[in-house]
Amino acid sequence: MRMLLAIALTAASSWAMARPLPESPPAYRPQPATLQVTGRAQVSASPDRVYIDMGVTTRARKPEAAAARNAARLSAVIAAVKRAAGSGAQLTTTEYSITPTYNYPHNGGTPTLVGYTASNVVRVRVDDLRRIGPVIDAATQAGSNDVRGIRFALRDGQASRAEALHDAALNARQDAQALAGALGLRVVRVLSVAEQSPTVVPPVIYPQIRQFAKAEVAPPTPIEAGAIEVSATVTLTVAVAPAKR
Repeated sequence: MRMLLAIALTAASSWAMARPLPESPPAYRPQPATLQVTGRAQVSASPDRVYIDMGVTTRARKPEAAAARNAARLSAVIAAVKRAAGSGAQLTTTEYSITPTYNYPHNGGTPTLVGYTASNVVRVRVDDLRRIGPVIDAATQAGSNDVRGIRFALRDGQASRAEALHDAALNARQDAQALAGALGLRVVRVLSVAEQSPTVVPPVIYPQIRQFAKAEVAPPTPIEAGAIEVSATVTLTVAVAPAKR
């Protein structure tokens, strides 16, 4: 009996020694006080590329006749635009449609099919901004009756985007330091940075086609490029501590 008791005590003692001790709770670390500020900046850049949307709209009783007239006139427009725009220009078709045209009675009766409308729009990319007016004039003189708009752009906008982000980050840091100082604090370190993709706002011009008599000479079309505005937003979260005295 004593032998069995000794064995039981030895086993219990060995189990107690092998059992891992409970881990002590982690030490409490207070979270640093933080401030969150947002900085914004905007820079201007001169455009060096332009996109011009123009085309031809024709009408006829039959859809194939409307399409044939449209093709003939647009071919003349494209040839004239290529001559005026130079070798560096690019043309891309952006829209083509043939739709029925109806006559709607004033009394609300059944509409009557009167023909078909064919529309073909091309986008012209020009890198020489001095050619904008000549390109529009050449297109309208060749038969274009649908000039949709002019959009200016940057061939390489990375430098302007980087400048806007740089200025926005500086503004955010300065705001953080000013806000902390006003509260008797100091900025210890930056905890996180979040930036919004820079936005580019190009000037858009919607020209209107002016009708001139055949004997009248149309003056050259003046176009002013203006400036492209590139804006950025940067949000900083910073840790702050009491200011040293």
